[in-house]
Amino acid sequence: MNIVSRRSARFALLVGGAAALSACSGEGDLVIQEGVGVTAVRSRCPAVGIPAYTGDITTFAQANDTSLASMDVAATMTNLRATCDDSGAKIYSEASFDVLATRRDTSTARSLELPFFVTVLQGGNTVQSKRVGTVTVNFAAGQDRAQVTGKGGAFIDAAAATLPEDIRERITRKRRPGDPDAALDPLADPEVKAAVARSTFEVLVGFQLTEAQLAYNATR
Repeated sequence: MNIVSRRSARFALLVGGAAALSACSGEGDLVIQEGVGVTAVRSRCPAVGIPAYTGDITTFAQANDTSLASMDVAATMTNLRATCDDSGAKIYSEASFDVLATRRDTSTARSLELPFFVTVLQGGNTVQSKRVGTVTVNFAAGQDRAQVTGKGGAFIDAAAATLPEDIRERITRKRRPGDPDAALDPLADPEVKAAVARSTFEVLVGFQLTEAQLAYNATR
């Protein structure tokens, strides 16, 4: 996979805030103790999701015609799955997904490469890395549907994804009724909130779309 342009990185940043995210807890998680009514689980492993408008890609027979009659191939990214290894100095997160594709012209066999990106965001808005790969969809003659599985991974610095000890202590410290800060949510503290944001990473996966394709997805 190749590193893409700054313009593409800005595109990932634009859509990153609308990602549908999923993650599971594992070894090294920070469990926020019950107290002041707050219970949460935080893992060093990144959340993984598909940003809004990037889970579909459509090509057309005529470049300036986006009508149904001109549709060539339509594909959807689905069934996103994530694995994570946070045992070393670098956390490795890998996302796998299925691509379901349909086409209009089934007269001959056809092979089609569809580009996708894997982006790492820190703090919800800072692009740390972005790489692009492809999945190849193969249609047999007479076949209008095809399916393929793709995957992409990213490395994250484990130290950057780990909360400082003083911040962990401030979050997890048990508070008793009557304590001066018993009714205060530690996560509302600006310093704590900023530290949590800096150590929070997301891995976003989606089709690498042209501006026209993105606009089509956003307005259809």
